[in-house]
Amino acid sequence: MTIAASTRLGPYEVLGPLGSGGMGEVYHARDSRMGRDVAVKVLPEAFLDSAERKQRFEQEARTTAALSHPNLLVVYDVGTHEGLPFIVTELLEGETLRDRMQGGKLTVKKALALAMQIAAGIAAAHEKGVVHRDLKPENIFILEGDRVKLLDFGLAKILDSEVNRPTGATIARHTQPGLVMGTPGYMAPEQI
Repeated sequence: MTIAASTRLGPYEVLGPLGSGGMGEVYHARDSRMGRDVAVKVLPEAFLDSAERKQRFEQEARTTAALSHPNLLVVYDVGTHEGLPFIVTELLEGETLRDRMQGGKLTVKKALALAMQIAAGIAAAHEKGVVHRDLKPENIFILEGDRVKLLDFGLAKILDSEVNRPTGATIARHTQPGLVMGTPGYMAPEQI
């Protein structure tokens, strides 16, 4: 399902598509309340009937919102419109690390500068008990001035249950036995 331009998701008017991945479709939208452009990630239609996928999508929103660091994506809002769950984040302008690498080799100095920011974002997440588990060039975004943002905490593992516990509920802290999650080329060999 593609959401057409000018469709409204609550106070957010969709302006056009930005991209899609395994856990969602992302759209450029306008926040009418705040008067700013945002990114809206929606759960793909194929997963709307899956309670597990909806729970993971909601977990991504809560997990990302619980993190605050210059190298991590900022979540502004979460909601549902006519049964369609969505997450509203800051709108990023730039390119993924994958796109940057396809433009040619990075200098050692540039690679180290980016790696330091990636490590800082990962460390901030780890301090809150969150392990990303899907860190790959497509989930590392480079903004103007070579500032880095880590994206897509949809497969994150929560080690500190307080980060992601909705009021009055308990979230499982462990992945189901035998369940493989992540992108094969970026997973630890022992996972595969």
